[in-house]
Amino acid sequence: MALILGLESSCDETAAALVRDDRTILAHALAGQEAAHRPYGGVVPEIAARAHVEMLAPLIERALGEAGVGLDAVDAIAATAGPGLIGGVMVGLVTGKALAHACGKPLVAVNHLEGHALSPRLADPDLAFPYLLLLVSGGHCQLLFVEGVGRYRRLATTIDDAAGEAFDKTAKLLGLGFPGGPAVERAAAEGDARAVPLPRPLVGSDEPHFSFAGLKSAVLRARDAGTWAPEDIAASFQQAVVDCLIDRTTRAIDRADGATALVVAGGVAANQAVRGALAELARVSGLRFVAPPLWLCTDNAAMIAWAGAERFAAGLTDPLDTPARARWPLDPHAERARGAGVKA
Repeated sequence: MALILGLESSCDETAAALVRDDRTILAHALAGQEAAHRPYGGVVPEIAARAHVEMLAPLIERALGEAGVGLDAVDAIAATAGPGLIGGVMVGLVTGKALAHACGKPLVAVNHLEGHALSPRLADPDLAFPYLLLLVSGGHCQLLFVEGVGRYRRLATTIDDAAGEAFDKTAKLLGLGFPGGPAVERAAAEGDARAVPLPRPLVGSDEPHFSFAGLKSAVLRARDAGTWAPEDIAASFQQAVVDCLIDRTTRAIDRADGATALVVAGGVAANQAVRGALAELARVSGLRFVAPPLWLCTDNAAMIAWAGAERFAAGLTDPLDTPARARWPLDPHAERARGAGVKA
């Protein structure tokens, strides 16, 4: 059995994990940066990168200690190589390269999105390829047909902002605190989802792409109107996002012939309203529904180690001059979505 050391530093979570290819998680050490970024209402790239520099080496030592192994027992080093905040990505990738070179171990440069895409297979050994994946996070909102390790066909993407970014901006507009996703979900639990008339961008359109920029603007107008309580705006916003995700995913199901399951991953997959609606969609569509445990939805090193394990088993390793990337599509051959900005 191969043992993989995984490193994650693409945004504001610093993490190290040791995972075997039989899905045993021997150790997972994580340090968040919420306190450092809370005064700014969002992640500050420079602060995040400096925190990764300070935290990563102690976290690696902690993970090795928890697992009771040394680096000599590790078969490969897997590190996030992008996409993400480039300063943070560089910290993790350079650390991974240094360890690989010093210890004579193979390097596996992991696409952060592939970490999310394969994380459900770490939690569910029965999840087989191919499956339809809704990858929904702070930086990405995509529907992917996952055919195998390294084989991803993008069916849809956001033409402007990701759903998670819309959650964060809504939290900031309503003064709900940071991190925004959980704050909006908590406020929504106290509000009326039917109170505020908000748009459902692209719902009903033939192409299964997403758009959330207009919804953010509508939240701003609702707040400025002074008519509704923040809890009602939060609940109405969350329901609008759910409606968009379900409508768009329904369209994609029609294009995912042979899918064994409907799978959700990424930070927004921790939202219970989103999970519940997707589970019901899978049921009526005759598909299994698979979602990772909540802690595997947010950024973590276990998913990077597992993606590294899957790639290592397939003979996919990388040279030490592999670059860090701020942008790195899983499906580089996908056609550009009509009207899409640079984020897509």
